[in-house]
Amino acid sequence: MKATQEILRDVKERLVSVYQSDEAESLSMWLIEEILELKRMDILLNLTYELNAAQQHKLEESIARLLRQEPVQYVLGKAPFLSHEFNVRPGVLIPRPETEELVQWILKENAQADLRVLDIGTGSGCIPVSLSIAKPSATVYAVDISEEALMIAKENNDLLGATVAFSRLDILAEEIPFKNLDIVISNPPYVRNSEKQSMQVNVLDHEPELALFVPDEDPLLFYRVIASKSKAALKSGGKLYFEINEVFGKEMEKLLLEEGFQEVRIEKDFRDKMRFAIASLV
Repeated sequence: MKATQEILRDVKERLVSVYQSDEAESLSMWLIEEILELKRMDILLNLTYELNAAQQHKLEESIARLLRQEPVQYVLGKAPFLSHEFNVRPGVLIPRPETEELVQWILKENAQADLRVLDIGTGSGCIPVSLSIAKPSATVYAVDISEEALMIAKENNDLLGATVAFSRLDILAEEIPFKNLDIVISNPPYVRNSEKQSMQVNVLDHEPELALFVPDEDPLLFYRVIASKSKAALKSGGKLYFEINEVFGKEMEKLLLEEGFQEVRIEKDFRDKMRFAIASLV
């Protein structure tokens, strides 16, 4: 038997060899909450607890993976997004707070209940599943080139009781098969290869390159293709919502205007970075 604070301290002491003290403590708390199935308050109250063999094995395995700088969301197999938890594995990006903001923009600006929505490059499905839950009368489609991503996205759809229709699509090679859409959304690859050197090891070594990187010589490749192909899929007055690389706000505005979209806006995220491009089709 051990006190929960002692368990927390033991885990933290092992993680500080790789992580800063505050992060090590946060990761330790997350592991103990999930693996021991305790509430945070239980841990802070310093209750006495006895780990069973399965919990001890899981805890040791999780610490070893964190020491290799694998993201804790992959270690635990899930990540929070808005008010839900999504299954995540290395085949999909870990949902991020910026993408939560993208969904919030969409919900704020589109009150219509029976929207027709498409998410391109869906990954874990966090965007379309969240929209489907928030708007049960909406028709929501989602596509990805990765069969593994689609499998995980479908798991999340079923787990959370959403009604998204998923299908495989290579947006660079194929046309969008849906028509009369109100909204097209995408958080496509937008990190330039030259930016790899500034990225954290836990992202660079563990998250899927297919979902992250674009060539330096054509960093807006996906946006240009999606904007062009969306014109045949969106109804008049339909909207595009993009998550973008913060350094290309002006370039994105120019691209969308050149593609014939109007009411183009580049919006900042909670970190005050240019993160979202929003535009309407005439």
